Amino acid sequence: MSGTDLKTAAMKAWLYGLPLIEIAATRARGLSFGQSLNTIAHVRNLATPKHRAVTTPNNDTLYSSAQLDLSQGPVTLSLPATGDRYFSLALMDAYTNNFAILGTRTTGPNGGTFTLVGPHEAAEGAHVLRAPTPHVWALGRVVVYGPGDLEAARQVQSGLTIQGPAAPTPPPAVKRSAPWQDYFAALSELMKANPPPVTDRALLEEIAPLGLEVGFDAGRFTAAEAAEIEAGLAEARVAVRRGGLTGDHFIDGWSYPSATLGDFGQNYHYRAAVALGGLAALPPVEALYMRARGDQPRALYDGTKAYRLHFPADRLPPVHSFWSLSLYEATEDGQFYFADNPLDRYAIGDRTEGLTYNADGSLDIWIGSQSPGEDRKTNWLPAPAGPFALFMRTYLPKPELLDGAYRLPPVEAVEGTAG
Repeated sequence: MSGTDLKTAAMKAWLYGLPLIEIAATRARGLSFGQSLNTIAHVRNLATPKHRAVTTPNNDTLYSSAQLDLSQGPVTLSLPATGDRYFSLALMDAYTNNFAILGTRTTGPNGGTFTLVGPHEAAEGAHVLRAPTPHVWALGRVVVYGPGDLEAARQVQSGLTIQGPAAPTPPPAVKRSAPWQDYFAALSELMKANPPPVTDRALLEEIAPLGLEVGFDAGRFTAAEAAEIEAGLAEARVAVRRGGLTGDHFIDGWSYPSATLGDFGQNYHYRAAVALGGLAALPPVEALYMRARGDQPRALYDGTKAYRLHFPADRLPPVHSFWSLSLYEATEDGQFYFADNPLDRYAIGDRTEGLTYNADGSLDIWIGSQSPGEDRKTNWLPAPAGPFALFMRTYLPKPELLDGAYRLPPVEAVEGTAG
């Protein structure tokens, strides 16, 4: 094998495997807190700056999470009746593809019981789902309509239950920053437990020099080859920061996601970038995520400045459910988390209590680290006094948002500093 080929193989393999590595790390974190496989854990409060288990969390819905192993038999999913309340249970394979979403958009408001089986399991019945991989991440979302609605949302959340057989110990988890020997050894085990689809064959042949599918052996590489692998990883770690939930192309200051978001096909680089910056993102038809382009490096904003997002009366985001604008502080490695602020407000949207519209029906949202004044405080989205990012979420977007007929207005800088 040539050194150049090995470097390229290592770069592509690191990107290909990052979703498996990130889900395995998420699974290991849950197990370390006492959760078992094939059981569901409900997070009973909305995400805050303390929640840093998964990048880019929302502050709109209560989360419920289950790491499933179908190797020992089927798992039963019971969904609650939700009425008009938004609810979804996303089912992701080991490669972070949403192969099914149950809930408001697909199965309706009346709940139901479903049987989830592995890729090779025999199954009968009316409500059977087949997973592409034995390992599945089930992630539930229940919308909360404000502080006074939290208990009602929790009651709906409690109606989501999962039952399944005891599962064996999962393959080991490592951090994405692990040395190449550990990273690829863990990836090899994860791929063995969750065989890649046949449609990934072309890529798998490109990375075959590493031996991931036959059993990774770091000791068989010479020092020169190891240097090539290390160079490939360094290249991949830089490349993965580009993209993420949204693309690099901006329209009126906003980038819009690829149509493959959440069900990536062979878009491996994009899949890896989302695993880093927006793990467990939903497909556009369920929720459309847009990121605003800031005036600082990495498309970030400066919290010492002030900004405004103005919606004309007839240009509010067109959705069948709800929309919200979330603000995150950015980490050096490309992840996003909520930041402490005096209002304990991490997102603002059509469910925000006290939101004030202008006389003509238009809406102004004020963004910055300093209060825009008492008369604007109800419409203030506080920022840290440093770099931050803005993401718009639109749940159950209408066709005009999905097909591009509707575009968000730009975020505008306000003269002077915040305040």
